[in-house]
Amino acid sequence: MYRATRRTVTLSLLAALAACGSPKSRFKTYNGPPVTQIVVNKGARRMYLLHDTTVLKSYDISLGNEPIGHKHFEGDGKTPEGIYFIDRFNPRSEYHLSVGVSYPNEQDKEYAEKLGLSPGGDIFIHGRGPLGNALAPKKQDWTAGCIAVKDEEIEEIYAMVRGGVPIVINP
Repeated sequence: MYRATRRTVTLSLLAALAACGSPKSRFKTYNGPPVTQIVVNKGARRMYLLHDTTVLKSYDISLGNEPIGHKHFEGDGKTPEGIYFIDRFNPRSEYHLSVGVSYPNEQDKEYAEKLGLSPGGDIFIHGRGPLGNALAPKKQDWTAGCIAVKDEEIEEIYAMVRGGVPIVINP
């Protein structure tokens, strides 16, 4: 009798846990054509993931809190402009997930050095996370120079993009 009751309780608990479903993972999988380039049009606040010339996905974006012009030094609030590359992935980002952009390049470093300043770094495409979710409804451009999308969108981007993919950031 005790075994039957224990088995019934165990099966009931397993059924209840299964009904709850597993927690939603932020790590998605992607099996489509590879992303060969990312294009950001700052003025339009739009980012495109491309396979050759075909747009696979496009996103509305938020930029640095001083969105006009190229990033020249740390703390200027600007998002860089030019050609860079995806160079790292941060699964523990404060902004849900993040994909690194290779800023600063050699020209960026030289320019900042001439001014006696640091060019900065840590430019990412990232989600909103708690801070961005609080700021985004109040201000379109709220990052320190990064490119931000919704948390669900960075999950797609994180799955689709690989290291070494060029990112072209236009004014």
